[in-house]
Amino acid sequence: MTYQVFDTTLRDGGQREGISYSVADKLAVARLLDEFGVGFIEGGWPGAMPKDTEFFRRARTELDLKHALLVAFGATRKAGVDVAEDPQVRALLDAETPVVCVVAKSDIRHVERALRTTGAENLAMVRDTVAHLVAHGRRAFVDCEHFFDGFRFDPAYAASVVTTAIEAGAERVVMCDTNGGMLPSMITAVVHALVERTGVPADRLGIHCQNDTSCAVANTIAAVEAGVRHFQCTANGYGERPGNADLFAVVSNLQLKLGLPVLPDGCLEKATRVSTALAEIANIAPDTHQAYVGAAAFAHKAGLHASAIKVDPLLYNHVDPSVVGNDMRILVTEMAGRASIELKSRELGLDLAGHPDTLTEVTRQVKDLEAVGWSFEAADASFELLVRDALPGAALARPFSLESYRVQVEHREDGAVVSEATVKLRVRGERVIATAEGNGPVNALDEALRTALAKHYPELESFELADYKVRILEGSHGTNAVTRVLLETSDGDNRDWTTVGVHENVVEASWKALTDALTYGLARTAAATATA
Repeated sequence: MTYQVFDTTLRDGGQREGISYSVADKLAVARLLDEFGVGFIEGGWPGAMPKDTEFFRRARTELDLKHALLVAFGATRKAGVDVAEDPQVRALLDAETPVVCVVAKSDIRHVERALRTTGAENLAMVRDTVAHLVAHGRRAFVDCEHFFDGFRFDPAYAASVVTTAIEAGAERVVMCDTNGGMLPSMITAVVHALVERTGVPADRLGIHCQNDTSCAVANTIAAVEAGVRHFQCTANGYGERPGNADLFAVVSNLQLKLGLPVLPDGCLEKATRVSTALAEIANIAPDTHQAYVGAAAFAHKAGLHASAIKVDPLLYNHVDPSVVGNDMRILVTEMAGRASIELKSRELGLDLAGHPDTLTEVTRQVKDLEAVGWSFEAADASFELLVRDALPGAALARPFSLESYRVQVEHREDGAVVSEATVKLRVRGERVIATAEGNGPVNALDEALRTALAKHYPELESFELADYKVRILEGSHGTNAVTRVLLETSDGDNRDWTTVGVHENVVEASWKALTDALTYGLARTAAATATA
């Protein structure tokens, strides 16, 4: 039983707001999709889009695909135009792809109102275009646009478009939920009704779903369960409006839940890495809560979950995360019990199982701190420092002790606003005083601290403040509200860590997060150097 995984990220997915692929981007996306094992990559619309024409030209010499075939996308011939003379059809052949997919109207209302032609001429357009492509040695797929809406309005006409395409030589005819308004039961009913009406076997049909009802993945799976063997998706569900059926969710569900061999062996485990890489190319932050491949897809927060996971991870994971290249994570929050703390500590390389009193104490501290606004869920570095301070023999040496710090903000006559910070520290037995300016109080404090430590810890030069988030905690109001600060720090070597600080004063909250960040980073750098 052969399934056709047809990816249209470069065509339909590229219609998402905010995405604009360059030709180089498109080539990179195609390589990643091929690595993931899809069977077909729809590269775009040659002739209509100069960028897509260039992509297909370069693809002939720059792409060495192992699993996928490139597909050129276009439309049927224009009404009243000989197919051999239609420049858009000629551009499809000039793309020199082994497969061509053409879109055809299948809703009689669109034929008459959008194309402004007759139903008979539309069928002739489908017949002529498919036959012409097949005669030139191309495998032809036909996307029946607005098929489900058209079938519900006039099933006889929509069915006639399908049979016309099949009789002309189309390998697959794809039912498109172009408006994205269908539900799974509707998809199933239409597939069965179409097969019964036309006699076309379900395995000659395809499915293409938009996500306007948040059912694109479910609708695609419903079609496959009804016998369809060709399904069209986009990476991460990219597409216009709410998007398309997510490639990674669809193939993971079909392969892991239904046991269908939709990808070559060894490809599914690349899902998480490929998903993230494609998001980077699209310049869109990865969706942390995306099914299967999101960073939170196998993240557990409740203490009850963690207790069961400690016994058997699959008790609260619907699949082994490694089969899609992902990892399980334990989140430490006020909901955490002893099992959560123990598992999270083990994840960080710290064994609390043999120290029950320490485990109890760390659990108490976490709950107490979370109750007043701390959040260790996104601050693994601060959590590790807390555990190490409590675990005998594991505490990290603090790189300095604070005598005092002072921050002032000056609004100058010329309108410039400058912050200045002074820190007084004890560093390896030496009293150090340093002053620095910054574009804000926290920046000035960071600069002053780095200046004070530079002589003793030159490795700080590679540390970079990657992100700074400030949140006023719920239930606190006004200028004396409790503030939580999250700092993300990077060492310039693609390694980063997050720390947290909480206080009524935003500068003090920032100071707590900042000192944790430097302590953790310096300790990790020292450990990496020692093992190198």
